[in-house]
Amino acid sequence: MTTPHERALTLLFTELESAASEQGEAFLGTPGTLTERTNESGTKFWVHRYSDALNRRHEIYIGKSEDAVVEARVAALRARIEVANATIARVRLLARAGFATVDRKAFYTIASLHNHGLFRAGALLIGSHAYGALLNALGVKAVPYATEDVDIARREALAIPGIPAFLEMLRATGIEFFEIPPLKRGAQSTSFAEPGGGRLRVDLLVPSTNNDYPTIPVPELKAHAKGLPYLAYLLGASQEVPVLSTHGSVMVRVPVPERYALHKLIVSQLRSKTSSKPEKDLRQAATLIDALAERFPGAIEDASEALPKGALRCVSQALKGLKQHLPSGAESAWDTLQPLMQRFE
Repeated sequence: MTTPHERALTLLFTELESAASEQGEAFLGTPGTLTERTNESGTKFWVHRYSDALNRRHEIYIGKSEDAVVEARVAALRARIEVANATIARVRLLARAGFATVDRKAFYTIASLHNHGLFRAGALLIGSHAYGALLNALGVKAVPYATEDVDIARREALAIPGIPAFLEMLRATGIEFFEIPPLKRGAQSTSFAEPGGGRLRVDLLVPSTNNDYPTIPVPELKAHAKGLPYLAYLLGASQEVPVLSTHGSVMVRVPVPERYALHKLIVSQLRSKTSSKPEKDLRQAATLIDALAERFPGAIEDASEALPKGALRCVSQALKGLKQHLPSGAESAWDTLQPLMQRFE
């Protein structure tokens, strides 16, 4: 189900992870170039030219040449550009080798949230982009996933006062995100999309206190979120990993892979049976369980001990469907699941 990456590639990924962890603010566009210009009066000045998330060209005035403050600013920006270009070149190598990457618009969206400190404050990237990042961190490649959705979740209020509204953070990318009108009149929006019929969508999610899907205020982000059953379990243990794109790399917070896998078993039973998503949930769960059984024995067993009692029936049903996605030859994975299966006998 999974194929380990070559050691040289995993070492390169580790280097990128280290660089991403030291990165402050990420570019919300191409790294661009620095150019010195001369105006009609003969005054020399510096500009930064780059393209934004929509590939629109921009030219930003930095300041007059021979000004010590401006020259220092130019030197710092030049260093950032060099680092960013080196990162992009390295990610390109990893992408060709099968590492999971996110596309341009999704990356700049995630990067904007990173720049505003959301992930360091406790917000998590979940969904398929988190799944890809976890595969990279585990050093394996699997069947590619395709999604443009960005799912952001938080378990508790984020302690980051003074930040702009969530919608403003999204719009910092240059994409004019708008709130998707809810189906129910008078309800608050919990999703955001790009205009013009684009496919990029951002969902804000929080745990539900029961099996309902309520709309819950998120005051610190000046937004509302959709409540999801059992999301608190998924968000209960997390780690920081880099998200890779051929446009850069940033550190994000994601659930640990063992909880991600078991949570996928749960939600596969909560979705509509007419949807294709339950099968995707089971495939992702099977893939992570297979990878974890080889690399982190005991992780699934530990994560299963924290499963909410109300979710056990869902897990029991999902394990039956897992047989279609986890080959019988994946002995280590099935051995890992054995203690969990015995709880339902």
